[in-house]
Amino acid sequence: MIGEILKKWCSDNCIDISPEQIAGFEKYAALLKEWNNKMNLTAITDDEGIAVKHFIDSITILKCCDIKGSVIDIGTGAGFPGVPLKIMRPEIKLTLLDSLNKRLIFLEEVCRELGIEAELIHSRAEDGARREDLRESFDYAVSRAVANLPALCEYCLPYVKVGGSFISMKGPDGENELDDAENALALLGGGLQKIEKLSLPDDSQRTMIVIEKRKSTPEKYPRRGQKINKNPL
Repeated sequence: MIGEILKKWCSDNCIDISPEQIAGFEKYAALLKEWNNKMNLTAITDDEGIAVKHFIDSITILKCCDIKGSVIDIGTGAGFPGVPLKIMRPEIKLTLLDSLNKRLIFLEEVCRELGIEAELIHSRAEDGARREDLRESFDYAVSRAVANLPALCEYCLPYVKVGGSFISMKGPDGENELDDAENALALLGGGLQKIEKLSLPDDSQRTMIVIEKRKSTPEKYPRRGQKINKNPL
């Protein structure tokens, strides 16, 4: 079922997908279900839900951005959207960052089973952004994390090099957060590039907010996590 759903969606959206890529997604789904019995990775465990709400939801990014170069998935969780993007675009250089090490143990197994090369980093987003090897080092930062846009910008934009982009994956009302994020964007060196509204096969709506990195983020950002969430920019 997963393969058929992916094939149809990719065909409908003029995105190429090979039998090898479909096999990779099917293996990923099997690992997700197996490991979910040992740890809480996802509440979505049926094949259709995994195919639509995890895999297709992740690769909708390809409809709005020509992803290439280096990509960091911040707060990756069970690997979304980073691993599906890597399956579809094997040439990208992928980094998966998460604050829970047990998720990274799962992702290490996924990468090994799928033959994927990715750097796995155990860190809070605000701590990783202060590492010299990570700060302003990526062409793209992506995140499906559930946080308001001003906070997400402070967590994610410091990772993006000038000229790169941060892609925030939001629900149907994501555009409404832009007014609140105006000050954060100005302080962090970002500017709105575009907004794209997309529909998944189950008719749920998604909003892709693409933020361009226009100048370097001042060294004082990001602040500590508690300040980011309690006092957004």
